[in-house]
Amino acid sequence: MFGQMFSDIDKTAAVLQWGVVIGASLAAAISDLRTRRIPNRLTFPVLLTGLVWAVWTNGMTGLAEAAGACFVVSLPFVLLFLFGNGGAGDAKLMGAIGAWLGWSQGITVLFCVVIAGIVLSVIKAATRGRLKSVLRNVFISVYNFILFILFHRANHNVIGQGNIIVEPSGLVIPYGTAIFAGVCAAGGMALL
Repeated sequence: MFGQMFSDIDKTAAVLQWGVVIGASLAAAISDLRTRRIPNRLTFPVLLTGLVWAVWTNGMTGLAEAAGACFVVSLPFVLLFLFGNGGAGDAKLMGAIGAWLGWSQGITVLFCVVIAGIVLSVIKAATRGRLKSVLRNVFISVYNFILFILFHRANHNVIGQGNIIVEPSGLVIPYGTAIFAGVCAAGGMALL
């Protein structure tokens, strides 16, 4: 009897967590599509309530897990913001999602969001007739990244030969849509 009661409570808590995260990512996707921004007035309350939820459900251990998941899940997006063309709102939203979901579910969301972003980007490049140049850029970037990791240097000959074609205009996607798609995919897997 008590086992069933705790099982029901766990299911209700999971539905609440995923409901908040899916709702927030939907609001972020709509905002990103309309204004190309994910506002702080959305991300900060989601982050704060995620931390409060973690403390309420698991005490200081929950807070530590939520803070760690917030950091890890947002880190790739913080790096994209600092060194690439990523948005700060994307990073803040992913951190808030990590705070709500914790380590394992947060990492699953991160993986699903990255896959959704790749799929949406490839679709956009293909519909714009630029898939070949985008795939070439990805190949050259991955090649140079591997060289840098293995030998601490990039192949400047590849870069210097004009092989990298920078065509950012018209190919940037509002990443809030990828976040929403990835959250929905991860939520579907978690709740089934």
